[in-house]
Amino acid sequence: MSSKFNGDNASKENVVVTLPGTVDKIIPAVGNQPEKAQIAVEGAEALYREIRVDNTMQNVGGDDVSLKLGAEVEVTIEAKPEATKPSK
Repeated sequence: MSSKFNGDNASKENVVVTLPGTVDKIIPAVGNQPEKAQIAVEGAEALYREIRVDNTMQNVGGDDVSLKLGAEVEVTIEAKPEATKPSK
């Protein structure tokens, strides 16, 4: 797990933590719901380690892409300074 300040100009004051994860399931599209990628987030508690997100992204060239089963990813959590407090 790495914790750092984000370097981009739009949010350089925000506090950021980045956690490693792995795509452990691809959930097919059902009805009007898009395909989902289930990601196991390392370092999270057992009951809360999986998150599901739409499996629709764009690469740098603007092409539509999706995550593959087993892909290693990074999950970033970003907060404004006023949403944080000092650790004990």
